[in-house]
Amino acid sequence: MNQVTALLDSFSEMTGRFCSWFVALMTLITCVVVVMRYGLDLGSVLLQDVVLYLHGALFLLGSSFALKRDAHVRVDIFYREFSEKRKAFVDLIGHCLFLQPVCWAVFLFSWGFVEFSWRIMEVSAEPDGLPFVYIQKSLLIALCVFLALQSFSEILKNILRIKND
Repeated sequence: MNQVTALLDSFSEMTGRFCSWFVALMTLITCVVVVMRYGLDLGSVLLQDVVLYLHGALFLLGSSFALKRDAHVRVDIFYREFSEKRKAFVDLIGHCLFLQPVCWAVFLFSWGFVEFSWRIMEVSAEPDGLPFVYIQKSLLIALCVFLALQSFSEILKNILRIKND
């Protein structure tokens, strides 16, 4: 069980580290867009689309990394006072009753949406926008799979925490 969690955790960690570079790219490209617009009186829909795509990818692909690092938003009025065993039990219930079903519901509901986008090879509605809308929409599927896999790792770790306490 430890090997499975280690493998899933390392995948989320690797994905998160890769996505962290998107922040630097978004910053750089946004600076270029601002200089072009206000310094050179030029606009670039393409570069603005790149920033939007990177922003979406950062959140969709980086969510499993945030879950692995326990960096998601938590309202912990009671949770912070719980014992480690009780925290593990609450986390286990949260993953099994909420996160896993949401991941698979989003997966199922977005499948047709993504498949249609691929079938028509959807492009940006903007004339000079990026022609890869179907790839961006595919990140919905990746979000569900990556988040569900990391959630499964957290489920296994919480079972071990409950069993060992």
